[in-house]
Amino acid sequence: MNNSFLRISIWVYLAIFFLYLLGPLVIMSITAFNSSGFPRMSPWECLTFQWFGELFQDQRILNGIKNSLIIGIGTVILSVAMGLAGALMLTQIWPKLRATYYTVIIAPILIPGVVLGISTLVFWDRINRMLGLGADSFLSNGIFLTVIGQSTFIASYCMLVLVARLQRYDVALTEAALDLGASHAQAFRKILLPFMRPAIASAAVLAFLASFENYNTTTFTFGEYPTLTIELAQKVRYGITPAISALAFIIVALTVFFALLNEAKLKRQELVAAARKNATVEELAGKIKLPSFFTGNIAAVLLVAFAVVTITVIGTAATYSPAQCIADVREQKQLEAEQRIQELRKQREERRKQQEAEKAGQGDAQTAPKPSNNSGFGNVFAPNSLDGSENESNEGASETESEPSNNSGFGGVFDPNSLKSD
Repeated sequence: MNNSFLRISIWVYLAIFFLYLLGPLVIMSITAFNSSGFPRMSPWECLTFQWFGELFQDQRILNGIKNSLIIGIGTVILSVAMGLAGALMLTQIWPKLRATYYTVIIAPILIPGVVLGISTLVFWDRINRMLGLGADSFLSNGIFLTVIGQSTFIASYCMLVLVARLQRYDVALTEAALDLGASHAQAFRKILLPFMRPAIASAAVLAFLASFENYNTTTFTFGEYPTLTIELAQKVRYGITPAISALAFIIVALTVFFALLNEAKLKRQELVAAARKNATVEELAGKIKLPSFFTGNIAAVLLVAFAVVTITVIGTAATYSPAQCIADVREQKQLEAEQRIQELRKQREERRKQQEAEKAGQGDAQTAPKPSNNSGFGNVFAPNSLDGSENESNEGASETESEPSNNSGFGGVFDPNSLKSD
């Protein structure tokens, strides 16, 4: 019972994890095929491929992709070279200094990208001024600054990948080559470099992806050469279209394609190695019958299926026209808008009639006779006692009323008219 519950819990956790991880990518990929002008999956309108066409017609996006590829290649070359040098140095340095050296090499990873971008820009601007070069020199070029700024921390990632591979290297191989008369360059080129080739390839892929998606450092150094991330960030400020979703779908598709290709290649190597291991002496002396590319290679089958689906989608996009569907959707939206306008007009008319009825009720209330003051307190609690004006009947009575007698016992001291001149 406990094992079943644990197994179910693990599968539920994996489902939630992959849903959280891949859900946004799936949703964005689906929005690339919706005819809605804003990237959304619901409500679904029409199946369309127009956003891919608009993507390839956007010169800013294409220019950003070109700059990203150029900067990515430069960053890969510089980062892998520095990472390999750092890894070799780390394995050959004095052991007591190894921890300090490792801390210095890893430090750029911990520094915020904003700080790296600003420091790169300021440092090379000072160097440019010290050399007396102009503002259009290569030291002020956006591609040069971006490659330098990104390589400062991407090289640390490459070094970690290469160190992990280098720790499994047997130094006795290099020593044997040197004993046999090879130079250090020959030993490095013919022994160490082939051993490090898988790690170098992994570090190169990691460096390219890190450079392609970098924004924090690049935003201070790109100059006149904005990368794809910079262009996308600028477009988001003014509103995005499903063309961005189309770009995301292409990136996801290419990632899946190369992942399947690499997995199929590795699986093929495992099958070939197993076939050679189980071969007899006669088979090894002759020609070994190797398994086919698809035998036991699920990744190869998925790769072929992926290629077939891609070709089918491209063929469908070339012949499919959603014009009629889009016209029907627009007509439906127009009818809904007109219905909404009629409802608003109806609500406005009802509100106007209600306001007129309220005004009529207020007019009747103003013409109604005022209640008499029978409270016994005079005009103290009358509503208009503070207005400074009395009704016409009181005014007439005050004119004919005689002056009150002075019965206070203080003479005319408190008489209101005592200060008036006679």
